Amino acid sequence: MKKIRILSYLTALALGATLLSGCGSSPEAKEAGSSNVKDGSSVVNIAIQPSAAFIPLYIARENGWIEEALKDQNVEVNWNEFESGPPMNESLASGSSDIGVMGDVPTVSSIAAGQENEIIAMAADGAKSYAMLVSADSEISSVRDLKGKKIGTTVGSTGHNLTDKLLAKNNLDINADIELVNIATGDAATVLSTGAVDAVAIWEPNVTRLVADGTAKIIGEGPDCGLLGVNPIIARAEYAQNHPEVIRVIIEQYARGVAALDNLDENIQKKVADALSLDPELLDDVAAKYEYTVKISDADIENLQDTISFLVKIGNLDKEYEIKDYVKKDYVDNADISQYISGK
Repeated sequence: MKKIRILSYLTALALGATLLSGCGSSPEAKEAGSSNVKDGSSVVNIAIQPSAAFIPLYIARENGWIEEALKDQNVEVNWNEFESGPPMNESLASGSSDIGVMGDVPTVSSIAAGQENEIIAMAADGAKSYAMLVSADSEISSVRDLKGKKIGTTVGSTGHNLTDKLLAKNNLDINADIELVNIATGDAATVLSTGAVDAVAIWEPNVTRLVADGTAKIIGEGPDCGLLGVNPIIARAEYAQNHPEVIRVIIEQYARGVAALDNLDENIQKKVADALSLDPELLDDVAAKYEYTVKISDADIENLQDTISFLVKIGNLDKEYEIKDYVKKDYVDNADISQYISGK
């Protein structure tokens, strides 16, 4: 039987986060909640969260590119800020957000729950952005050494999926061979330093931060077990169908952000790092963990399908469904996007 223990001193926000794939729990968003403004122009509500998977969107936001590109269409831009995917889904479901960026778990969970969302692009594939860490001074040197140990991760998250896959790759069973402890990713340093757990399965930018400050070391990553770590860009189906040109502009400016990664203005780099609570000097190291692909590959679809299977396995979804039925590739198949991401 699966052993899951909740650490009593974790925040109440963490205790409620069962379907995370990015960061910890969520505050309420700053939302406009209206599709029209008083001068007759329309507004697009973009949901964003502080994950390194979405650095290009932060670049676009800090430069004002989307606002500028939509000016001719008389469309204003409102940014709704969240800490993770699940509350972002609530905002999409209510119509308060029109387009958002999130990890694989909240993406497939929202569709399974009946939300009419479409996957319109791929923000990033981040296999190396997910890792299993132990304290820097730990005698544990490999995943095989975790038998009989306590592993902390956010239950139902991609970190949970990573744990399952890494253990299986090393002939260990997540239900029989380890004790799973539900944590918020922001508590990783605390639970490691206090010995509450022996290892944690978390994601960027927390991985780089804990390794850089000497708190932890990596013993396993996504590529070690076939975890791709996809992070889709999704939109409300109704909005996308009614405003396809707005959707295309936003994706184009995201791709522009990808192209700008190699030559960021120092001021923009600092603003993006601040949004991620990261030292600006570490931003390049964190970004290097991702492939900011924009276009949707067959491997992306397969990995999203695998995420559905994982959520069914742990009881978070009742049954499987075909994620390909909710993928719309036509938004990313245009010359402007190809030009921005060529060579990336």
